[in-house]
Amino acid sequence: MSLQNTNIISKNYKKLSIQVSLNGFSFCCFDTLNNTITSFNDVQFDTSQKQNKIEDLFSASFKNYPELKETYDDILVIHNNNLSTFVPTALFDENYLGSYLQYSTKVFESDFFTFDKISNYEMNSVYIPYININNFLIDNVGSFEYKHVNSILVEKILEGSRNNDEKKMVVNFNPNHFEIIVVQNQKLLLFNSFEYQTPEDFIYYLLFTAEQTNLNPELFQLELLGTITQNDPFYAIAYKYIRNVSFLDVSALQEKNNYTTAQNQKHYILFQS
Repeated sequence: MSLQNTNIISKNYKKLSIQVSLNGFSFCCFDTLNNTITSFNDVQFDTSQKQNKIEDLFSASFKNYPELKETYDDILVIHNNNLSTFVPTALFDENYLGSYLQYSTKVFESDFFTFDKISNYEMNSVYIPYININNFLIDNVGSFEYKHVNSILVEKILEGSRNNDEKKMVVNFNPNHFEIIVVQNQKLLLFNSFEYQTPEDFIYYLLFTAEQTNLNPELFQLELLGTITQNDPFYAIAYKYIRNVSFLDVSALQEKNNYTTAQNQKHYILFQS
């Protein structure tokens, strides 16, 4: 999905990706000639002040990063929320976007719906973007394309499952919700998003999903991504109930940047956007 203005600029081989949420944003500057990351920042908002409008939080933070004022050939904005779902192309009708989401999220008449085409896998990602953040960004960075975080995530996970006939579960952690993706040789068998507070919430949804997709906790591979680390209780409880737990292999991605394994797992989507 594209938001355009009419600046025509000569190519400078620089790309900016900004991943936005209600808790903050992260951004990466890419050198597109050498396919490298030239700078990266992760900004967390203080959301304890509930009266702060999200645009004001963005505005205050943007002043601190001169990179956001530079000129880029391409700017991609990635919307990170749990307001998305996937629809096979054969069942997809652009006129009914809201109806696809009503089973997995609370939708309102006033919501704006859009979708990303994932043409390699014959499906579309339907979602609700943050329109107020888009409006702020068009005033501050100019024209940009935008996508949903899960469109990039699922496409990458499917690519990584090529020629693997075993079912695999991948969990992508965010501070208040996590996504479960089950794939088998480039087929998406299940995608769902769950809100959680405790490790018990997490393992309940994990084992419930495993049961629904006929995955045996003694046998299936569980791979973790996002804001989960090896020494937190969410990892410990997964390790207790599921035999094969690991972090998604990010070594190929890490070869293209100077960031740690943990940073490549946490920012897996942004770093390859």
